[in-house]
Amino acid sequence: MFKIMIVEDDLTIAGVLKEELQKWNYEAFLVEDFSRVMEEFKDNAPQLVLMDISLPSFNGYYWCQEIRKASQVPIIFISSRNENMDIVMAIQMGADDFISKPFDLTVAVAKTQALLRRTYDFNESDNFLNFNRTVLKPGESKLYYEQQEVDLTRTELKILELLFLEKGEYVTREEIMVKLWEDESFIDDNTLAVNITRLRKKLAKAELLDFIVTKKGIGYALNKEAAHE
Repeated sequence: MFKIMIVEDDLTIAGVLKEELQKWNYEAFLVEDFSRVMEEFKDNAPQLVLMDISLPSFNGYYWCQEIRKASQVPIIFISSRNENMDIVMAIQMGADDFISKPFDLTVAVAKTQALLRRTYDFNESDNFLNFNRTVLKPGESKLYYEQQEVDLTRTELKILELLFLEKGEYVTREEIMVKLWEDESFIDDNTLAVNITRLRKKLAKAELLDFIVTKKGIGYALNKEAAHE
């Protein structure tokens, strides 16, 4: 049974979410002391976190960053702050998805299920993928290039896996979104673009500049020249 941590100071919303998730056989629990979010996270070891942005003491962005220092557990923000900038900020802070208030419980559960599937149904084998002089190891959630290694979130890993399998050929945005989020109605181009931007920054730090290329109106591909000497 998957354990889900709900960090939401509106007790009505938190209670409804918990009750709905329990109907789907998830073990959901509420954080009650919002100064002890990390303690609750470490003590309970949830498989997914539902996080509001506006919280007492520190906001959800802060707690998302703190969780990311210790874990790549999937995080979904739930907030009435639904401007594009809030969504972009959420993804940049390390969140995997965003649900705007007011929300339909069906959508909230569907997003939760999709994120859990793509995170924990992944084949944790020792298989790896090669492209030029880079190696992607799904079982470790890491990319290796020469003496460098890049830690990847599950979303970043799935994006790279799709691109590695195509070996430099373009993958459309729609194909990536369907693969990652199961249903395009639960994700938009903006969220995907933010994830790609964050991934490119990580790769650049490992001296893989322009490793992912974009063709307007087509999609994304691995740069066939980027990893060559």
